[in-house]
Amino acid sequence: MIVRIRSREGLERVSIPESSRSSATVATLRSLIESQLGVAAEAQTLSLDPRLLLGQEVASLSDPSASLSSLGLSHGSLLFLSSSLPRLSAPPPPPRSAFAPAGSFGRNKMTIDHLIARQIRITRQENPHCVSASFDRASANAFQLYVSQTLAFSVKRAGFLYGHVASDSSLSVQFIYEPPQHATEDLLTLLRDPHEERLVHAIASGLGMTRVGFVFTQAVGRKKSHTGEYTLSAREVAQAAALQAEAATPEWVTAVVKLEVDEDGGADVHFEAFQMSDMCLKLFRDGLLQTDLPEDADPRLSRVNKEVVVAGKDTKEVDNDFFLVPVKISDHQGPLQCTFPIENRITTVTLRALKSHLDNSKNMPFVKRISDFHLLLLLSKFLDVNSDVPALAECVKNQGTVPEGYQLLIESLAAAF
Repeated sequence: MIVRIRSREGLERVSIPESSRSSATVATLRSLIESQLGVAAEAQTLSLDPRLLLGQEVASLSDPSASLSSLGLSHGSLLFLSSSLPRLSAPPPPPRSAFAPAGSFGRNKMTIDHLIARQIRITRQENPHCVSASFDRASANAFQLYVSQTLAFSVKRAGFLYGHVASDSSLSVQFIYEPPQHATEDLLTLLRDPHEERLVHAIASGLGMTRVGFVFTQAVGRKKSHTGEYTLSAREVAQAAALQAEAATPEWVTAVVKLEVDEDGGADVHFEAFQMSDMCLKLFRDGLLQTDLPEDADPRLSRVNKEVVVAGKDTKEVDNDFFLVPVKISDHQGPLQCTFPIENRITTVTLRALKSHLDNSKNMPFVKRISDFHLLLLLSKFLDVNSDVPALAECVKNQGTVPEGYQLLIESLAAAF
């Protein structure tokens, strides 16, 4: 009887003797995993839930006396394994002969490419550079509401995350900028506008913030893999690696928003956060991670241009999970509002929206009325990007009095409609 074991080292197999098949328990399986895979029994966590490998709380096989048959496990079943300790040392290789046979010198000569491939070993990175990521509730809610209610998770959607990085390497996201983009169920193309991004940078600078990550959604009709479920597709890994490599922020995170259906048929929106591993970024920077993938490519496997070593085997395909480093996620109430219409969506944002927004907030201090990134982005198109935009954003940051000149300008823009 063979039981497949997926861990952060890859997919492996454990053989259960036929004589023990009917009586095998969880304790038996733990012992066999220790002897065959080198994972100490006391360090093992076993589960039927793949989310175990993402660091999430899941139901584990905690009763050592439970029989494998009572858990529905049979020949070919798949289990997920997490270990709290490094693997035990591998058995030493068999001794070599003291003398090489005549004529053997150079018979197994390796090329430089083979030597390089053996030096690139893909292992799971346990610790992220970002200890946690907290999202402003209003911004996260506005993003997921548009995706769930307007787009119905039918196509992908993305945005850039802006906020702060604390001294303890935790990250707080305060607003989401949604650039121009084109998307299908599986493809997401960012139609980045350098001029608009310059305005966004000026606003963020005035607010004392910086770009700290990327968020995207997964469509419900995304391509399936014939080899099993996957967290991120190969294209998503490549795009996330490219954006993380572009950033100068070690704590950069990639957040994924998806719709999950529970056992009762109900649907819930879930946020998850990751960093691409250091090895993933190295492969991308060295041009070894393929970014242009054919249509028939398995979305669960990333492709590399040279052989690498994964779980002791040379391969050009790497399970995407090897490149994902989970980041703890939470939420908070940030300093900004998120009630103004959001840029680059189906409905174009005009000054008419500014008039409506100001009319609906007359009883608030003026600085509160404009404390919304998306409103500031609209205003920035009528202001000097080098002086006026950062100055107005700094007023919002400090919640101070807005200079009369800016207030008159904003009100006159609104009055145009």
